[in-house]
Amino acid sequence: MLSIILFTSFAVFLLIGTPIAICLGMSSIFTIIADAGTRPLDTVMSVVPMLVSSSSSKFVLLAIPFFILSGNIMEKAGISEKLIRLAEVCVGHITGGLAIICVVVACFFAAISGSGPATVAALGMIIIPAMVFAGYNSAFSSALMAAASAIGVIIPPSITFVIFGSITDTSIGSLFIAGLLPGIIMGAGLLVVALWKGRKMKLEVMNKATSRERWLAFKDAIWGLMMPVIILGGIYGGIFTPTESAAVAVVYGLFVGVFIYKKIHFKEFCHLLIDSASTTAVVMFITAAATIFAYVLTRAKLNITIGDAIYNFTGDSTILFLILVNIVFLIAGCFLDSTSALYIFVPLFMPVALNLGIDPIHFGVVIIVNLAIGLFTPPVGMNLYVACGLGKVSLKELSMAIIPFVIVSLLILLIVTYIPQISLIFI
Repeated sequence: MLSIILFTSFAVFLLIGTPIAICLGMSSIFTIIADAGTRPLDTVMSVVPMLVSSSSSKFVLLAIPFFILSGNIMEKAGISEKLIRLAEVCVGHITGGLAIICVVVACFFAAISGSGPATVAALGMIIIPAMVFAGYNSAFSSALMAAASAIGVIIPPSITFVIFGSITDTSIGSLFIAGLLPGIIMGAGLLVVALWKGRKMKLEVMNKATSRERWLAFKDAIWGLMMPVIILGGIYGGIFTPTESAAVAVVYGLFVGVFIYKKIHFKEFCHLLIDSASTTAVVMFITAAATIFAYVLTRAKLNITIGDAIYNFTGDSTILFLILVNIVFLIAGCFLDSTSALYIFVPLFMPVALNLGIDPIHFGVVIIVNLAIGLFTPPVGMNLYVACGLGKVSLKELSMAIIPFVIVSLLILLIVTYIPQISLIFI
């Protein structure tokens, strides 16, 4: 009975267009009230503030606002233009060079922002018009930008990895290391598709840059290039934790933005704080609502029922179980944001994965790659909507243009899923 109330109310809220956090929270509260029976309502509902407090007060989650703020700071500091200029002087003279620039710069900027939509917004307004001017069609340029920017949730530091680590008590530092090679492989796959598609287009190339131009561009971009080096080097070198590294990133970003590039002043910094606070509030609101939803699942013992059903369906077959995980998370990624999908499905699948002997680090990478693909998969991939606005193309056009990138990403997902050494090689 409780399961019917929970999932029916959730579906109704979702169908009428209610924000996902409200869907999770309100369906959970309705179920808690229905389960109360004759007990006083205030006693029953007292569990809600306790769940909200416990879910949002984890030390590891402090990394989220700091990484969001550091990404916003580096974006405002103009690092995206510096990285694009460096890539232009290095490969701009090669046929298809702008496609290479799009993917490579997206990977670098992803390591700074840790967010797919933020990467599309920061780079797309410069790269998409440049690609159109060079001979690429607008839909293709926007599709490549949307797909390449999704790598931001795989390449460290990634907010999505932080959330997965907080749910499963898995080492976030190890998750960061494990995501590095899969992210690079996905970037290479997108690049192959872009160059293959671009060979049929009449593309213009830039003049080959001189050694002096390359040096000046590198010198201009070095401060931005050093940010992921400092963050990841500090974590892997044992100098600071992932949460502390996020605070270090903010301090470093402010130093670069204020004293080196001189683009951040007091007024801009106030706006950055407001934007970062509002983005963090959205993430934490979803986190709190999803925690209440997970509590109701546990109280109704639905997690055990679903876990048993999964195990009965897959048996001892790791291959079949991972296929099921991929299908569920690919579908979830099309309709839910990453935070909601993690809080709803990870507690259901993680116990089964551990029983089957699947490494939790590898399992986390598989899930995050699925959610990254969801960022540029219709109908609600966030990267698609940002790219639509920047490229001035319809969602239908962009959805058609994104198909080759989705196909190669799915092939890479299968490789990452069934060759765990790709994720675990550096651990």
